[in-house]
Order: sequence, then structure tokens, then C-alpha cells
Amino acid sequence: MSEISKSDADQLREAGLAESSADETVFIELLFFAYRDFVSDPDALLQEYGFGRAHHRVVHFVARNPGISVAELLDILQITKQSLARVLKQLVETGFVQQQQGAQDRRQRLLFTTEKGEALFDKLREPQSRRIKNALSGLDARDRAGAERFLSYLINEDERSMALRLSNAVDR
Repeated sequence: MSEISKSDADQLREAGLAESSADETVFIELLFFAYRDFVSDPDALLQEYGFGRAHHRVVHFVARNPGISVAELLDILQITKQSLARVLKQLVETGFVQQQQGAQDRRQRLLFTTEKGEALFDKLREPQSRRIKNALSGLDARDRAGAERFLSYLINEDERSMALRLSNAVDR
């Protein structure tokens, strides 16, 4: 991961998110626990379909970006074509995702969630949204902005603008 700039660190410090390097271990552990709990509800739901976290990520990004190309999805997920092909095949065969040829380039495969896929997306997102809302409810606007900034700084610098663009692409 790239280092954050001095001005970025100053902003984090002002938001109370960077007091000392001793806090790093606490943050690492809190992130492990937060991630564990954040994915636990969707993991349980996914098991009902015989799906895993890779399926969740594909459904999430296809639902949030209708018409996304397979190449764009590969860039976002940073997985192999083979891994994505296996997951996509299952999602298409079970009716959660559909593929269409590109209008200009017929070799291009564009991905869309079906009605069934949208329902799964909503079902998986609901407990995570509830968890995020509960966590944010105790924060004022400045703390919320600090938390968002902190999370964005965890993303590799060369991927940050893409992640921020995608996260703001479709507000549902």
C-alpha cells in the first residue's frame, strides 16, 4: 500500500483517526473483526444458494453498474479470468445475471442483473446497510467525513479514484 501524504495524515489526525503508530495494531484488529461481522450475514445467505463471497462481489458490482463489461469487472475485482468465468457461469445458469453482446463490439460481454439478481443484491445488501447505518448513527458530519476519508486511504492510491468513482456512480 502506498503511503499517504503529509496533508492526508494531517486531515486524519484532525479527524482523530491517526493519533500514534501504536494505534495501528488496534486498527488492524478492529478491521479484522469489522470485516468478519460485515460479511457474516451475507455469507449465511449465500450458503443457501451454494454461493460464496466471489458471487457476492460479482452480484454487487453488476447490480451497481448495469452494463458493466467483463473486462471492467476483472479490473475491479482483480481476479483471474478463469475465476470470474466460473462464478459468472453459475450466476448466469441460475438466472441471477445475464450477458449481452456489446452494441459496437460484438465480442464485448456486458453484464446485467436479472430481476432475481436484483432481489439477491437487495437481500445481501440489507444487513450490511443496516450495520453501516447503525455505525454511522453515532457520528456527526465531520466524523462521517473522516471515516469515509480513512477508508478511502486504505485503498491503493492507483485504485482510489476508480473506487471512489464507482462508489458514487449509482446511489440507491
